[in-house]
Amino acid sequence: MNAKLLIAVASFAAIASGVARADEADASQFAVKFEGSRTRAEVMAEAATVAKSRSVEPAGSRVAPALQSKVEVQAVRSQAVQAARLGQTSRGEI
Repeated sequence: MNAKLLIAVASFAAIASGVARADEADASQFAVKFEGSRTRAEVMAEAATVAKSRSVEPAGSRVAPALQSKVEVQAVRSQAVQAARLGQTSRGEI
């Protein structure tokens, strides 16, 4: 019983020692200072124009208008009938 307990404690200690490592907490890897070339007023003016020009509709939410064609319906139907008679249309799975 003692051997099992000793092995369990040793394995837990080995696992815990590998996990308990951390990096420095001073945020030295991040850029602390940033130099910009534009003024605050320029950025605010650009932000105001973007907000005015933005649409609240999701992209692709509008339905496309019906296309205007100069071909008559009877001409299209007669061409479809003729193509079916000549075997130019597909049937079933291709």
